[in-house]
Amino acid sequence: MSERAAPFYCPYCGDEDLRPSEALEGGHGAWECAACNRAFQLKFLGLLAQGLKRSDSGGAQT
Repeated sequence: MSERAAPFYCPYCGDEDLRPSEALEGGHGAWECAACNRAFQLKFLGLLAQGLKRSDSGGAQT
């Protein structure tokens, strides 16, 4: 997959007026919000460890 995933809204103010940013060092995947003038980057952290199960209340059990 060569296309970068685009966020739907700013994680700080919730506005949807986002543009790709080249201002950050290593700016691949960086975005600028026109409403709050913040630049941010989305990052995939990884998959949860196998063996964690959700309880009925939504928390993790070991």
